[in-house]
Amino acid sequence: MGDVLDLLHQTATSPWAYLVIFVVTAIDAFFPLLPGETVVITAAVFAADGEPALAALIVAAALGALAGDHLSYAIGRGGGAHRLARLPADSRRRASSEWARRAVDRRGGLILTTARYVPGGRTAVTLTMGAVGYPLRCFLMYDLLACAAWAVYCGLLGFFGGLTFKQNPIQGLLLGVGLSLVATGVFEAVRWIRRRSRSRAATRG
Repeated sequence: MGDVLDLLHQTATSPWAYLVIFVVTAIDAFFPLLPGETVVITAAVFAADGEPALAALIVAAALGALAGDHLSYAIGRGGGAHRLARLPADSRRRASSEWARRAVDRRGGLILTTARYVPGGRTAVTLTMGAVGYPLRCFLMYDLLACAAWAVYCGLLGFFGGLTFKQNPIQGLLLGVGLSLVATGVFEAVRWIRRRSRSRAATRG
């Protein structure tokens, strides 16, 4: 465990840490297999000791997420969302794509601010917004807000986890990631309950 902690500390406090955060959060935005939240939270845990700088890692995470979202939007413009629509009807990616299309129709750019907290949701939404030709200027405005809020949220989770367990950064990391998972679970539960309620109301109607 000590070797793992030393490796995490060396990586998080390296001058390259900000570039790593930028790249991982950018890739995570359009290829959601890399743990963008976990990387940001991990770096922020060590920021409680002064390195890396919390403000700088938040900026790096926000800019990375912004770049990744715009690449996903561009892929959508090139037909990426249409490829998602051809996925099997019972697949998770197909369900995410259909949810994103309905959400964009109802709430437009505002859906970007909540989609970043839905597993796979941000990718589906940005692809869909590109596919339907959502205005790029409006997309940029809403995405700036979404990425900044998300980066601050992840950064503060890790930072306060690091402050709480300053003598044991691993516990701080587990606390930050755990709170992130709980918040995501609560969001998903609320979304599921609302969907069930609408479905029951439609059945009764």
